Amino acid sequence: MSHVIVVGSGVVGLAVAARLARRGDRVTVLEKEAGLAQHQTGHNSGVMHSGLYYPPGSAKARMSVAGQASMTAFARRHGIPVDVCGKLVVAVDSEEVPRLRALADRAAANGVPARLIDAGEAREYEPHVRCVLALRVESTGITDYRAVCRVLADQVREAGGEILFDHAMTAARTRAGEVQLLTEHGGLRADALVACGGLHSDRLAAASGVEPEARIVPFRGEYFELAEDAAALVRGLVYPVPDPRFPFLGVHLTTTVDGRVHAGPNAVLALAREGYRWRDVDLRDLAEILAWPGIWRLGARYGATGAQEVARSASHRLFARSLARLVPEIRPEHLVPAPAGVRAQALRRDGLLVDDFLIQSVPRQVHVLNAPSPAATAALEIARRIESEVDRAAR
Repeated sequence: MSHVIVVGSGVVGLAVAARLARRGDRVTVLEKEAGLAQHQTGHNSGVMHSGLYYPPGSAKARMSVAGQASMTAFARRHGIPVDVCGKLVVAVDSEEVPRLRALADRAAANGVPARLIDAGEAREYEPHVRCVLALRVESTGITDYRAVCRVLADQVREAGGEILFDHAMTAARTRAGEVQLLTEHGGLRADALVACGGLHSDRLAAASGVEPEARIVPFRGEYFELAEDAAALVRGLVYPVPDPRFPFLGVHLTTTVDGRVHAGPNAVLALAREGYRWRDVDLRDLAEILAWPGIWRLGARYGATGAQEVARSASHRLFARSLARLVPEIRPEHLVPAPAGVRAQALRRDGLLVDDFLIQSVPRQVHVLNAPSPAATAALEIARRIESEVDRAAR
């Protein structure tokens, strides 16, 4: 039996911990917060992604397709709310049609069940939607990832593992065939370390003697919910055709398993790694962001689009206008502020965003450096890969 320490109790960390604990490893989960899923996992929209958007052959594409199936099965097996409701990606004018057709080709290449439909059929799914052509994606669904985390945590404990809250890892080193860790409460030893630190993943790597291949830059995604009198305007999930000028999907509309309708998110640079509001500013975080050459190169590439995102952050009217491109009846008064999320985006020195999952391994250590969406969807599949990485790193 090996002793493995997993840092982080988001859905990826807990999926890894549960998988290793079930096979017989002694697992200790360290979490700096007082509870499970306090950051990315607990602030997402609950969507189970189909694998539609990602380059064919990429880890995101493979793991998302497999992950949608495995996460759906996991939720159903454990009584977690889940609904494979499908979604529409809508071209609102003729200029977007070629991009939508290219997206349909990518869906076919990735093995995603999707088909192009005309505006009339699209309105059979979403009566209030505006489009000239739509892509119907059958395998997209929604679930409750906080509930997923609670089940995974129970599995860790039932297999003899432990979860230590308020235990931030401060340093680690591989020495004499083991990993020696320091936390705020003292030292620990283990046969292997798996760091799933999300917003702090590059810092955890550096604190473990590992030079991270990229740096984390936090992007805040701000959400609204549709007011009760407007929620009926959306039945399922409605997405725009992705804009190639910007690396994120753009604002969209998603129902939740408890019947609410999320609207968003936009994407603005956060001024702290845990900067869920504009007033959340951390001078250390901000200094690190500004000192990284990649952020200036990214700004030069996407400056105009980024300015539009900031303007939309400041104006309900602009936010509503973006949503009204998809569903024209949405008005500013329909938007109710909802909690924001912060995406941990890995950024290389050359200003290129890391577009795929990034896992960096050294002897006795595995560091998950980039696991943005669709990481929640693919968490069980990522855990499978990390299990193999742990076995190789522990040799």
